[in-house]
Amino acid sequence: MDTAQALVMLMQGWGIIGALVAAVFLVIGIDRIDEDAQGAYIFRPLLIPGVLLIWPLVLWRWWQIESDAAAWAARYRPVRASYGPAVVLMSLGIIVIVIAGLSVRQSWPDEIAPVQLSAGADQ
Repeated sequence: MDTAQALVMLMQGWGIIGALVAAVFLVIGIDRIDEDAQGAYIFRPLLIPGVLLIWPLVLWRWWQIESDAAAWAARYRPVRASYGPAVVLMSLGIIVIVIAGLSVRQSWPDEIAPVQLSAGADQ
């Protein structure tokens, strides 16, 4: 199995798990954690792409709210403590990707002479 197949399988697994979480959360969970969402069924399909992508965060917040681990005032406040380290890691990641891309760049084969493949239209 090469890297591309492994990445495709990883993304397929992520999507399948995300679809299952989205189905359960949008049918059962959203009514339990948000009183304003009760009976509002039209907007729920709009949430599917987001839940597919961030399903671990959705499950974590759902568990936190259901188990009363989160204080009521902090219920809708995002987790901002991780923003600083995330910005630093993403910035370093971009720098590493650019350096790796420049270092692995292919060079032109200098020993091969150019060959004209066909004669021009005016000859």
